[in-house]
Amino acid sequence: MIRMLIWVLMLLGGGVLGYWLDRRWFSDLLYSPVFHIATFLIGVVLLRLILRASRNTGRFLARQGREGDVPRFETNRLVTGGYYACMRHPMHFGLLFFPLTVALILGSVSFIIFIAPAEMLLMIALIKLVEEPQAMRKFGRDYEAYRRRVPMFSLRRECLKKLFGKSGIAK
Repeated sequence: MIRMLIWVLMLLGGGVLGYWLDRRWFSDLLYSPVFHIATFLIGVVLLRLILRASRNTGRFLARQGREGDVPRFETNRLVTGGYYACMRHPMHFGLLFFPLTVALILGSVSFIIFIAPAEMLLMIALIKLVEEPQAMRKFGRDYEAYRRRVPMFSLRRECLKKLFGKSGIAK
């Protein structure tokens, strides 16, 4: 629940701060319909990709990462196949682009250029400093071996194609 609150605060705060900064630095683009239409369309395409990646990885993790009576959104098995064979945090990789997506949809230059990248770096830090240690405590040596073998994120074409693909099938 705390993570969701952080997300909401980041996105709302980024939007408000972005608008405030835009009024001071980028007022000419603030009222440009061409700019807003272009960023909105790019943002919608990116949002569809992010939602697809979240759906694909979420369904896969729900099937593979749970054994027995486990609360929703929890796992009790280390998943190293499918999307997780390419990168350790495929769902987070997709969600990393969510602040940029919101910034593009809002059409805030300051949010796009300054705030979204800062929020993306913060998310990477949280993954490294919170998620990774939790996984180490939960799965121990198995996770350590997996961590040495598989990168946190991957930009390999086949990984991205699998993650953002329509089929939702992770081989």
